[in-house]
Amino acid sequence: MVNETYDASRSIAENGADSAAAWMRLLFSVVLGTIGGVGMWSVVVALPQIQSEFGLARGEATLPYTMTMLGFAAGNFFMGRLSDRFGILAPVVIAATCLGCGYLLASQAATLWQFILIQGVLIGLLGTSATFGPLIADISHWFATRRGIAVGIAASGNYIAGAVWPPIVELMIHDHGWRITYWSAAALCLVTMIPLAVTLKRRAPDHEEAHAAGVAHRSLATLGLSPNGLQALLMLAGLSCCVAMSMPQVHIVAYCADLGYGVARGAEMLSLMLGFGIVSRVASGWLADRVGGAMTLLIGSTLQCLALVFYLVSDSLTSLYLTSALFGLFQGGIVPSYAIIVREYFPPREAATRVGLAVSTTVIGMALGGWMGGVLFDMTGSYRAAFINGIAWNVLNAAIAWWLLSRQMRRPAAPA
Repeated sequence: MVNETYDASRSIAENGADSAAAWMRLLFSVVLGTIGGVGMWSVVVALPQIQSEFGLARGEATLPYTMTMLGFAAGNFFMGRLSDRFGILAPVVIAATCLGCGYLLASQAATLWQFILIQGVLIGLLGTSATFGPLIADISHWFATRRGIAVGIAASGNYIAGAVWPPIVELMIHDHGWRITYWSAAALCLVTMIPLAVTLKRRAPDHEEAHAAGVAHRSLATLGLSPNGLQALLMLAGLSCCVAMSMPQVHIVAYCADLGYGVARGAEMLSLMLGFGIVSRVASGWLADRVGGAMTLLIGSTLQCLALVFYLVSDSLTSLYLTSALFGLFQGGIVPSYAIIVREYFPPREAATRVGLAVSTTVIGMALGGWMGGVLFDMTGSYRAAFINGIAWNVLNAAIAWWLLSRQMRRPAAPA
């Protein structure tokens, strides 16, 4: 009996929550998120070439990105549900296959609408979406005491992609054109992602379900909201923060080209922004383990708003590099905060679906904000109105975060 107890304890230590196996799984998840994340960032760097080849206005040229992000949004929810039911392996294998096929078909697109459809469905909806929200939710099951930092690290795969891929894609487009670049991305996804997906075959350790009823009860007791009410509030917060976030991320390459600094400088700024975003996501995870998701969200939202104000008064090359670094450092932890809040207030069995819903609206916000920035530029001839629009949406996000935090502090949790 003693030996059986010891063996069980050893198995939990080696394969359960916060174990060595959990950290190894986190590493593979980050690599998958980095590779799959190319689906979000390649189209941003290709925007000037797409605009030129198809003879488009700036607002029209953002449509492939917008449709990719709308597909990504829906995919986070649907792939999340699939993950809750069958585990993470199936969504990631589907994603690898669709990314490979999507990039291959997109490289052969003869019209803008063919390109938009492929980007939205194969690359966004069925492809890169599975490598963000569902992966974050999956890894949250493997950690208890260090869940915040684990979620932050898992979410960093998307930003590592943003730091790594823009300069690589820009260089390949410069040397070989965007079509050859897309063909190369197809090969990369097919060859690397399916073997990595197999490493995630094992289902999460069952260490949380006993607390599920208490978690749902605490949601109602502390916030005075129904589960769906809290979900709706998180979705509005996600939409508003990412309308603001999208302005620099989507338009920095085109903005630098308009100012005469060139596309390459804009790609470098995007890479710098997202590189510092990696630091932000890890740091915000560490912070969330100590102060909770709502406080982390409020801090990130406030600092992001400050960085957007800096963009309004920065147009020199040096100041744009500095502001881009600060923007990345300030905003990177906002989206993972929603996953932390979901895990604080919802049952584990709903994690991927709930996180997927929250993340989906952040992506809709990115798509909406990217489109709005292009339209406002076409209307005014500059990006000033677009930055002001982003600041206004950011204020709404900060107000929601402050309201959630104030409800937490004013209404103590009822005993479970």
